[in-house]
Amino acid sequence: MDIASPQFWVAVLQIIAIDIVLGGDNAVVIALACRKLPEKQRNIGIFWGVFGAIALRMVLIFFALSLLGIPFLKIIAAVLLLWIGIKLLQPEPETSGHAVTASTTLPGAIKTIIIADAVMSLDNVVAIAGAARDSLILVLFGLLVSVPVIVWGSKLVIRIMDRFPATIIIGAGLLGWISGDMSVKDAVISEWVSTHAAFLHWLAPACGALLVVAAGKWLGGRAEAKTTHISDLADDGNKQP
Repeated sequence: MDIASPQFWVAVLQIIAIDIVLGGDNAVVIALACRKLPEKQRNIGIFWGVFGAIALRMVLIFFALSLLGIPFLKIIAAVLLLWIGIKLLQPEPETSGHAVTASTTLPGAIKTIIIADAVMSLDNVVAIAGAARDSLILVLFGLLVSVPVIVWGSKLVIRIMDRFPATIIIGAGLLGWISGDMSVKDAVISEWVSTHAAFLHWLAPACGALLVVAAGKWLGGRAEAKTTHISDLADDGNKQP
């Protein structure tokens, strides 16, 4: 992809948005894992935890770029992104979503950070690989941007999302858009789409974004209604003599 092309800079903005929307949880994990370390070791733990997390992410994204050239895998990755976007719009559980055990030793904290990041980074890696459109430069850019987001951005991102809930909807819609774009660029159908149905290059992303927002809000509303119903039943039970 040419750096002077508008598509390149659209992809850059998409990757930055992905890092902001999906990177905050990783920063919270690092803070939780290091919170019991002595003050002098805390910064060391954060540094090596972030270093290990980014190195692991580089390995994951290398495999993601290599594998996405295999027939049908972009379609599978597109479905995964749809699920990630819908999950992003679900209400948070009442219990903490960051059940991370704080370690009292530096190696233990670093290990906790890397393991947690391996579990949590798959969504970020797949989304960046899709937005990068097979461009190694954009992949590396995404990794570089994710570092400050992980280290410094979590509290700011959480405040923004709490104050402006629309940013979460926009982020989820972006993942749906990228999902739709990936689905029509799979090796199995890309040539046919370009020849016989070029309109799918804009229709599929638009439908993906609408699907994620509509399904996510609907399922989120059902989950909240169910939670409210269970809470009301519990209150009624407690009122009985």
